[in-house]
Amino acid sequence: MKKGYLYIALTTIIFSTMEIVLKFISGVFNPIQLTFTRFFIGGLFLIPFALNALHKKHSSISAKDLRYFAFLGFLGTVVSMVLYQLAVQNSKASVVAVLFSCNPVFVTILAFFLLKEAIHKNNVLALILEVVGTIIIINPLNTQLSVLGTILTIASTLTFAFYGVSGKKKCAKYGGIVVTCFGFLFGSLEMLALIGLSHISPIANLFYSSGLEIFSNIPLFTGYTLSTFPIVSYICIINTGVGFACYFKSMEETSAQVTSLVFFFKPILAPILALILLHEVIPFNMLIGILFILLGSLSSILPGLSTQNNTN
Repeated sequence: MKKGYLYIALTTIIFSTMEIVLKFISGVFNPIQLTFTRFFIGGLFLIPFALNALHKKHSSISAKDLRYFAFLGFLGTVVSMVLYQLAVQNSKASVVAVLFSCNPVFVTILAFFLLKEAIHKNNVLALILEVVGTIIIINPLNTQLSVLGTILTIASTLTFAFYGVSGKKKCAKYGGIVVTCFGFLFGSLEMLALIGLSHISPIANLFYSSGLEIFSNIPLFTGYTLSTFPIVSYICIINTGVGFACYFKSMEETSAQVTSLVFFFKPILAPILALILLHEVIPFNMLIGILFILLGSLSSILPGLSTQNNTN
């Protein structure tokens, strides 16, 4: 169990730096290009862990499941993470980090509708508190946030929650690292196909004329220099590869409920790091919103933790 909490601490620190390091190179790379690189290298990094997990389970992946992994890759990488990357470009890193931490509550709600999992009063309370916190952060009556950035963040959070729920059955069969690894690899290959299509003149011109220049003639190798190499390596290897590996190792050592503590501590740590490293001011309404989101996380997490402690 102690090892599990170490993995949780590492995951929290790594995930709390994600939006910040992406902000450092925002504008240097095309968002689609960077998302492809991040998940392709991250997927390659996870291959040894995935093969080891399959070996322990004495299982192999069926062709049908490979097709499902391709669907998960499209949903989690192509859709959700592209929206996430665009959100980071259009909003404060601290705001994206805090709003994305509402993900576990959305997973609970979607699991109720899609997987027929039980939903409890504390889950409803958590959703209400986190919605209130989100509204306070957005401050619709006097917003100074990018409306586009906020919409992109919420859309990314919802689609990532859908990705998590969709992959839940496969996680039970193969383990989280296997599902994540193959989802990353398939998703990055699908993005590579999208990058290739973006260089076909009629398609490139259509995106450009529609105001979607970032989807037109997407570069693949530009921007990679000696000065950007360290931070890109951190994003691909540490943020994506090591971060998700630690996340799923913490699940193996503890439980999904205990591991969700990551999304309790991230809204605290990420804005502090953004203040120190990016000099992003934390306004009063954001502090109040974070408090509501933390209360929502607590109401969602604590009952499960107390139940687990009682059974130990």
